[in-house]
Amino acid sequence: MQQTKNPLTRNLPRRDFLKRVSGATAAVAATAALKPRLLGQAPSVNVVGANNRIVVGYIGVGAQGLNAHVRIMKQNAQANNIGQAAVCDVWGKRVDEAKAMIGEGVTGYSDYRKLVEQKDLDAVVVATQDVNHAPAAIAALQAGKHVYCEKPATRYLPEAFAVQDAVKKSGKVFQLGSQGCSAAGWHKSAQLIRDGFIGTPVWGQGYYCRNNPKGEWNIATDPTATAQTVDWKAWLGPIQKPIEFSDEYFFRWRKYYAFCTGPLGDLIPHRLLPLMLATGNPEFPSRVVCIGTRNVDTDKVGGAPERDVPDQLTLLAEFPSGLTLNVTASTVNARSPGFAIYGHMATLEIGTSGEAVRVIPEKPFADEVDPEEFTGLTPIEDFAPHHQNWFDCIRSGQQPNANIELAVKAQAVIALAEMSERLKIACLFDEKTRKITTQDGRDVTALNFGMDV
Repeated sequence: MQQTKNPLTRNLPRRDFLKRVSGATAAVAATAALKPRLLGQAPSVNVVGANNRIVVGYIGVGAQGLNAHVRIMKQNAQANNIGQAAVCDVWGKRVDEAKAMIGEGVTGYSDYRKLVEQKDLDAVVVATQDVNHAPAAIAALQAGKHVYCEKPATRYLPEAFAVQDAVKKSGKVFQLGSQGCSAAGWHKSAQLIRDGFIGTPVWGQGYYCRNNPKGEWNIATDPTATAQTVDWKAWLGPIQKPIEFSDEYFFRWRKYYAFCTGPLGDLIPHRLLPLMLATGNPEFPSRVVCIGTRNVDTDKVGGAPERDVPDQLTLLAEFPSGLTLNVTASTVNARSPGFAIYGHMATLEIGTSGEAVRVIPEKPFADEVDPEEFTGLTPIEDFAPHHQNWFDCIRSGQQPNANIELAVKAQAVIALAEMSERLKIACLFDEKTRKITTQDGRDVTALNFGMDV
């Protein structure tokens, strides 16, 4: 039987090695998102509250905060041994709806700074619009709460480093709401790459594509949300530019750069973070280029005000290792080519929900790498397992699947991509100095609140 040439496996016959490693890594990958509970491990006795109920509060209980977090956590409250004790929103109607959904014993707030002061809270979910992610997360961390923060981590890059510093200083568990990171296929891919199965990773691709003929994010407004019923100043948060209340902004904020980066903030993170995780060694980017277009004009079709974010865009990120990632998001065509990481020796094709991984050898390395297919892996495009991973890590002290280190590196890609697209430049990044420059060496200030762009 032929021996493998891969230095990691040279002492075993190739097929015997693959059988041995594939079985082991499949087990690791299938449970990576769900430990420690599904591995049957007891929580660490050294973690405060490890064997106690985790009490959760919610900052931002709009459509996603209410349905994806309050509702789903309530459904799994007994299994996860949690309590739900506080909700906060700038619109009182949402506070009332969330309190009614949870039941008795819930305190409602209009100011998240008051919520994080509630003594019995152990953890906080932040599901506000993007501009308040960082302020609310930092306030919660400084108050000693664990944080689950919706993606993207922040609106701008400088805030991401501030959140990272707050996480490190607090010692609390931070989970970013990119639930695909808890799917087994991405962890399986990472293990295969770390074990050398595809050789040096060369490039990867991912997609998040939709097609809404009436315009993405043109959701229904509510006439009872007015300048009198909504704390508009609190909703604007760190935004310095004077902006009058508008139900268009309040309900459809993902369409406007003042509050969001559109596809870069809403769609790209769901693919970028799992893809970076799957490389086995997530890095800060060294160069990012992004091109976005808005040529379909779906808002006119739907009779809505025109957006200023792109309908579709493609980013290309280069990393210090030489790996490049190509990620596309579209709201005007739903066709998706698929997910893959291409290596010098083989390619990994990854199921959209992380449910399968195929190893496809390059012809020159057919004697060193066998074609393999790993199916039946735990697919996750759902919130419940990602919530559970967060709760398990709060109890065990482990790092969650979408931890702060991955979150801040992905945010660097997103922030540089926005700058590249809006300023029409290629952005180079030095992770040690955090300086951004153009290819000709000109310094570029990171976009932030108060800048006129």
